[in-house]
Amino acid sequence: MTAKIRPAKGAPYARILGVGGYRPTRVVPNEEILKHIDSSDEWIRSRSGITTRHWAGPEETVAEMTLAAAGKAIADAGITPEQIGAVVISTVSHFKQTPSIATEVAHRLGTGKAAAFDISAACAGFGYGLTIAKGLVVEGSAEHVLVVGVERLSDLTDLTDRTTAFLFGDGAGAAVVGPSEEPAIGPTVWGSEGDKADVISQTVPWDDYREGGVEKFPALRQEGQTVFRWAVFEMAKVAQQALEAAGITSEDLDVFIPHQANMRIIDSMVKTLKLPEHVTVARDVETTGNTSAASIPLAMERLLATGQAKSGDTALVIGFGAGLVYAATVVTLP
Repeated sequence: MTAKIRPAKGAPYARILGVGGYRPTRVVPNEEILKHIDSSDEWIRSRSGITTRHWAGPEETVAEMTLAAAGKAIADAGITPEQIGAVVISTVSHFKQTPSIATEVAHRLGTGKAAAFDISAACAGFGYGLTIAKGLVVEGSAEHVLVVGVERLSDLTDLTDRTTAFLFGDGAGAAVVGPSEEPAIGPTVWGSEGDKADVISQTVPWDDYREGGVEKFPALRQEGQTVFRWAVFEMAKVAQQALEAAGITSEDLDVFIPHQANMRIIDSMVKTLKLPEHVTVARDVETTGNTSAASIPLAMERLLATGQAKSGDTALVIGFGAGLVYAATVVTLP
């Protein structure tokens, strides 16, 4: 006789219950970047829209930034750490291969024995984590899931590379996902285009550096124009698919929170998507820089904190980056 597996008993739906962010105390203006590259403040602003970024100090490790952001998100959600059943952290700048940083964070937060693991999905990492969290809550594997995007990209920045030296910043953004009586996280439109993996990548693998094949520490590099065209045209299509999957149109949106890669990319996506004027657009990149997996939750937290967005607003979020990977979904803001 074949045994029947009992169906999962999770929540009918999932939602974001709270968000939190952490930006390092050190603010780095364009003038400091210009000490290392032949450029100008005007050029950096026109190419990226960035005026300042935050870089972490020695004590602001990936773990410490994560704990700070997570603590705020848990408080914002109105729960205790013991209620967290899983911790999902997206990062490309935690240099310890194993164990995952998520296990340390879960322990130090006081979650008990929460499931904990890292994912590597670059700038789409928050969207990937959100999708995983939604599944865990709905299937009943965890009542509450902590999702964090955290990066110390200053550790992977080549200050002499004129094309990337001004782009990257550090920080952590966190969200708590929990049960909901109504749909509040839409279907995710996600994927990868591995044939374009070389467009954004680490200059050399760690083992090349270890074996002495190269003297310069690995850094991030990208083909700017290729990334720009892909993000503007292909990701606008993905964003539109996410709206359709959620059963809404751009007219129903209150907020648009794209990955904070570059102001020109954000503005071009707004134009390509033909977003109505009433839609609030996150432009956190101006003072935070590109923080990869942390950029969407950091931008979301700032919009809510400043009153530019409010609880219950309908937001389209989309992340895209190295891989090339992407993830877009529609959410109800906490």
